[in-house]
Amino acid sequence: MSTAHAAISAPNPTADARRQGTAALTLGAIGVVYGDIGTSPLYTIKEVFAPATGVVLDAHNLIGAVSVILWALMLVVTLKYVILILRADNHGEGGGLALTALAAQAVRSRPGLRGFLLLMGVFGATLFYGDSVITPAISVLGAMEGMEVLAPGLQPYVVPITVGIVVGLFLVQRWGTGVVGRFFGPIIVLWFVTLGAIGVMHIAQQPAILAALNPWHAWQFLAERGWHLFAAVGAIVLALTGAEALYADMGHFGRRPIQLAWAGMVLPGLALNYMGQGALLMGDPSAIENPFYRLFPEAWVLPAVVLATLAAIIASQAVISGAYSMTKQAIQLGFLPRMTVRYTSAREAGQIYMPAVNWALLVGVVAAVLLFGSSSALAGAYGIAVTLTMLITTVLTYFVVREGWHLPAPVALGATAFFLAIDALLVAGCAVKILDGGWFPLLLGLLLFGAMSTWSRGRALLIAAIRRDGLDLQPFIDGLDAKGIHRAERTAVYPVADPATVPQALLHNLKHNQVLHARNVILTVEFRAVPWVPLQERVEVQPLGHGFWRVTLHFGFMQSPDVPKALVLTDSHGLHIPIFETTYFLSRETVVPTPGGGMANWREHLFAAMSRNAGGVVEFFRLPGNSVVELGTRVPI
Repeated sequence: MSTAHAAISAPNPTADARRQGTAALTLGAIGVVYGDIGTSPLYTIKEVFAPATGVVLDAHNLIGAVSVILWALMLVVTLKYVILILRADNHGEGGGLALTALAAQAVRSRPGLRGFLLLMGVFGATLFYGDSVITPAISVLGAMEGMEVLAPGLQPYVVPITVGIVVGLFLVQRWGTGVVGRFFGPIIVLWFVTLGAIGVMHIAQQPAILAALNPWHAWQFLAERGWHLFAAVGAIVLALTGAEALYADMGHFGRRPIQLAWAGMVLPGLALNYMGQGALLMGDPSAIENPFYRLFPEAWVLPAVVLATLAAIIASQAVISGAYSMTKQAIQLGFLPRMTVRYTSAREAGQIYMPAVNWALLVGVVAAVLLFGSSSALAGAYGIAVTLTMLITTVLTYFVVREGWHLPAPVALGATAFFLAIDALLVAGCAVKILDGGWFPLLLGLLLFGAMSTWSRGRALLIAAIRRDGLDLQPFIDGLDAKGIHRAERTAVYPVADPATVPQALLHNLKHNQVLHARNVILTVEFRAVPWVPLQERVEVQPLGHGFWRVTLHFGFMQSPDVPKALVLTDSHGLHIPIFETTYFLSRETVVPTPGGGMANWREHLFAAMSRNAGGVVEFFRLPGNSVVELGTRVPI
């Protein structure tokens, strides 16, 4: 998934990355971007002909089903994402939150619509976490089920071994993905080459499957399904899972390498493998028990299991890394409390590890494996989150192309209506599986949406309460008795959410210690709704008189807020902040829920609990721990 790079000396690494050459970036894109969609052949065809879909396994339906899969890849992945959506970049970045910020910016003159689009985008982001739980579970389970082809007696060991692999995968996250990442590209290249080659072998034996390239067979297959259409579509959509990764990783690899990787290797490998599975089943319907592994001669099954397991781990790694990146973006956009972020690379600020997210995902993935127990059972849960995210992406993109790019209304509406119709069919196909497991990612998404919306609303109420009960800063400064207050010959930095009021920490310091510092900096860190803020726009400095300055630091939601490093830039604005003679005074607010406030009582208590457990400002803003003084205050909301 998309990762963040935020070295202050290189605010946008995309240009630097492109110097590596298109070939290197294309190889990286194959390894990271396409791991998820690349493991879909493990289980898709088997689910299309599962008893629940009502699709009879015969040559006619095989050609039709494979044709639907091929043309779904062409229309949804190639046309919608590779050709169109990749153009909707937010300063070079893609992904759900980047697109949400872009859409919100396009309708900034309409606050009501802007708020609705923000909430829609946040809900889409929460659905990604459902994908982050299900992808490792279904990918590794699907790979491990190859052991049953080797020896049916190994079936009882599939779930335990899957759990072991998943636990191991999450345990190694703390060391970062840089070393493992070097092997992602070559392994996934071998995977796609294998997919295509084994598919060609079976197509040569049953060339009749090539009729699936004719879209008429796809249309005929769908038209013949009647009320069973949605069940069949709900299985076919499994071939599309992972399509969102194309857009999410655009900032890391660039549009061109992602497009080249798809057209040059991924799409041909997938298409040939799906047709190969169809050809196999035309000659041997009994292979439906596991059509993917039955493609291979018996002596090749064990290497295929090993390769599939590696591919599944890589697909899982992509969504895990994406969950870290998504969480960090959500924190900086104000939808989640601060969490511990550990940087696992001295060179790449985007390689991060978030312990809280890691262990929460581990619990979720293990629970999914144990609860569902097989890739077929998990297939019922898979898809609904992905298709709803696709639908939300289509809606948000409309406002970008119509309001932001000012495309003619007929063009924007026509393209949106076409893709909305496809998305609606896919969502409806997955909706029929809600009771079979589709409830799992939806419940997870709704719980996260409740938490994220509560945090956003609670922070707004908290800042309003501070502003209501606080003292206006400028009159306070103007009224200071400069001669009657002792001044310490050092610099004090007061990080605050509201720069217009006197920081509580300053009032406590003045009240209890009867002292002010020679230089007092009222510091606000703002995260803009863009991925990157250029270095020349990082700092704003405003003298307030009597030894006070208001400093505002601007970061994008993909950047890491290293405050001490950024404060060095105030020198060029006439304010020198010596690193070793500066103390950071933090105001830690204790939220006190009050009846009849701005939120329901349970939401206020939830916000208070989230606030108590939020990660420290020191770690998040990279403040030097031996230069921090923390003072608390109680704030009713």
